[in-house]
Amino acid sequence: MLHGASGNVTSKAVSETLWTTPRLIVLLAMGVALGLVMMPVPVGIDVGAMRGGALVLVTIALFATGVLPEAITALAFFALAMLLAVAPPAVVFAGFTSTAFWLVFSGLVIGVAVDRTGLGVRLADAVIRRLGSDYARLVAGMIAVGVLLAFVMPSTMGRIMLLIPIVTALADRIGFAPGSRGRTGLVLAMACGTWMPSAAILPANVPNMVLAGVAETLFDTHFTYGSYFLLHFPATGLAKALLIYALVMALFRDTPNTQIPVNPKQEPTAGGPVRLLSVILFCTLGLWATDFLHGISPAWIALGAAVICLMPFTGLVPFKDFQTRVNFASAIYIAGILSIGPVLVETGAGDVLGRAILSLVPFETGADFRNFMVLTGLGAITGMATTAPGVPAVLGPLVGELSTVTGFSIPTVLMNQVIGYSTVILPYQVPPLILAIQLGGISLRDGARMTLAIAAVTLVVLTPLNYFWWQWLGYLN
Repeated sequence: MLHGASGNVTSKAVSETLWTTPRLIVLLAMGVALGLVMMPVPVGIDVGAMRGGALVLVTIALFATGVLPEAITALAFFALAMLLAVAPPAVVFAGFTSTAFWLVFSGLVIGVAVDRTGLGVRLADAVIRRLGSDYARLVAGMIAVGVLLAFVMPSTMGRIMLLIPIVTALADRIGFAPGSRGRTGLVLAMACGTWMPSAAILPANVPNMVLAGVAETLFDTHFTYGSYFLLHFPATGLAKALLIYALVMALFRDTPNTQIPVNPKQEPTAGGPVRLLSVILFCTLGLWATDFLHGISPAWIALGAAVICLMPFTGLVPFKDFQTRVNFASAIYIAGILSIGPVLVETGAGDVLGRAILSLVPFETGADFRNFMVLTGLGAITGMATTAPGVPAVLGPLVGELSTVTGFSIPTVLMNQVIGYSTVILPYQVPPLILAIQLGGISLRDGARMTLAIAAVTLVVLTPLNYFWWQWLGYLN
């Protein structure tokens, strides 16, 4: 009897372990995907769109739930896309040719150099000397630095790449161990503060530039830096930065375990490797900030810096460290995320998805506030299916129809997408956030808690704030 009871308990425990909510979500996604593949192809829809949509659905479910390690999900996506001939190799592996991928890869190498030389610790000490070890001031400082850098560095990946080693070193210096609330809060403050407010600064992230390209090529609409900034920065930039601060303090507030007495007049003496790496990073930052003069992509500037760090004569990242300390799994994951959008576009699944969503959205002519809110929600939900950079690519061709059903002008519908794709529901939607989470050593669960909280407040508070701000500017008249 005892043996039987034990067996029942064990069986029940195994069953509860197997049938977790994330796994049920993945199984549901697989069931829907199988249905898409097996069902007769509707008139006007290509079979490739059905296959592409099915594959992307399962991939996103796996990314969102974390049932499999992210890199394995990405590899499975690549393998199935090729085995099922969903799209040509150049499209399936587009993530590897993306400049964002090479920014990530370069950031991984430079991050090892920053950690190995101790430059991150020195910079962290400099931050502590100016801000102290008060958690509230440190969180505010991380967000402020992320926002300010967006004005001079055109790549969010680059900003994340520079700041993450500093943040983790700072966390170490004030006694926040990996997995602690305080460390998680600092990383998320930097990551969210670096990406989300930058949506309000035209050249500061990839989705903005995709949107600008769609507006120009499809609608002959050109954005100017000043008008774009005026329209978006008060609510999507400044107010969201304040929201990030408030939520980090509410969800992850912690007390430093180590008080470090620092004399502001005493600067640590830099060694040769630290000086060399500082020069490399200073030149890298300078070239990033002046890309409008020389036209070189930030990715290739970062890759050049990474290669210099790997050169034996610099001694910054020995080849053994390159083999053992660079997180190649993170790079593969990012490549998978970046390949989803091109596959959706190439197969036609993105167009089918956009039109299907459009048919279900309850727009009503004349109901401006309601239409504005629904349009924003449409962008946010589309971002879950395509990731943030894919939102303009999927919804862009539908802007004319959206303009007709909402009564808004084409520029207004285009600009509303900024609010939509900057409303991040889960971290996988934004590669820079995933990079920060991976390099910062925090859990996807904590990242999701933060993004869900930001999205909820954004939709309830900041989106209406945007509406009334745009109305006051005369943009909705």
